[in-house]
Amino acid sequence: MELGHDLVVLRSLILISAANGAPVLSARMLGRRFAGPIDGGLVLRDGHPLLGRSKTWRGLAAAIVLAACAAVLIGLPWQAGVLTGASAMAGDCLSSFVKRRLALEPSSMALGLDQVPESLLPAVASNVFLPLAFSDIVAIVLVFSLGELAISRLFYAVGLRDRPY
Repeated sequence: MELGHDLVVLRSLILISAANGAPVLSARMLGRRFAGPIDGGLVLRDGHPLLGRSKTWRGLAAAIVLAACAAVLIGLPWQAGVLTGASAMAGDCLSSFVKRRLALEPSSMALGLDQVPESLLPAVASNVFLPLAFSDIVAIVLVFSLGELAISRLFYAVGLRDRPY
C-alpha cells in the first residue's frame, strides 16, 4: 500500500472514531440533558427495550456533527462525515438491538458485536467518498476494534467511562 492510500484508510478511521466517540463525550459533558432515547422507551414482547436508554438522540446528533467537523478538518466534504457518523450510529443501534434480544444488559461487553457493526457499516459507507478496497475495510474494522478496546481502558482510567472495556 502506498503512503497516499494509507492516508485514505487513516481518514476513514478518524471519521469512524470521531463518530463513535462523540456520544460518550456528549454524555460526559451534558449528563442526562437532552438524552431522550431513540427508541422512545419501547419494550418489545421479549420484555427488553428495542435499543435501550443509552442510545439517545443527543448521541446520534453528536456523532453526526463531530464526524462532519472532523471530515472538514481532514480535507473531506462535510457530507462524508455526516454519512460516516450516521452509519456508525446505525451500526451501534444494530449492536444494541441484538444485545437486547440476547438479554444482555445495556453497556455490557459483547466482544466483536460492540466493535464490528459500528466500524464496518461506516467503512463501507465512507467508500462513497474514500476509495477503499475490501482489504482496507477489513483492516479498518480490525484496527478500530483493537483501538476501541485499548482506548476504552484509557477512558476508564481517566474517568470518561464507567467500565474498562
